[in-house]
Amino acid sequence: MAAKRAPAAPRAPRRAVDVPPRQPIVSSAHLLSPRSAELSEFEFGLIVAGNAFHRWVAHCMSAAGLRDLTPLDVVVLHHVTHRARDKRLADICFIMNVEDTHLINYSLKKLQNLRVVASSRNGKEVTYAATDLGREYVERYRGIRERCLINALDADDGLNRDIGALARLLRVLSGMYDQAARSAASL
Repeated sequence: MAAKRAPAAPRAPRRAVDVPPRQPIVSSAHLLSPRSAELSEFEFGLIVAGNAFHRWVAHCMSAAGLRDLTPLDVVVLHHVTHRARDKRLADICFIMNVEDTHLINYSLKKLQNLRVVASSRNGKEVTYAATDLGREYVERYRGIRERCLINALDADDGLNRDIGALARLLRVLSGMYDQAARSAASL
């Protein structure tokens, strides 16, 4: 006669594969800080998004008919067109958060040669404004942006609120990075 076995103790449910505790997947793992893995992931996301944005603005302006511009050229044209006010080089650099004035100056010269930006002098002060042709290209860009980007986004009120919150966060982080850059420059 076979001896009866005692009932087995309940076992934890078995998984097909033992999974270790979740570690954050960080694209910039070499910069990972235990205090904020999220910041490393944000920085990588910013690089990828920045490259996608640069590609987008260049292709959108090319589709509008103004070809062979760098992303910086396109953004400078947009800023010079903004609010239909003349802008000084220093103001453009300040608003765009660009320290290297020669980069903006080079874009302005290129845009002037294309006749989409004009300069004027008042004493020693030089200002820049979009020409009628420049405003036409910006308006075409706007139409293409609406068709290709805004319609694809199909944002509702909630998504638009999230985008607004993200824009505010980016401004805060921009200030934080500027402060960190000043600190690093003094080391």
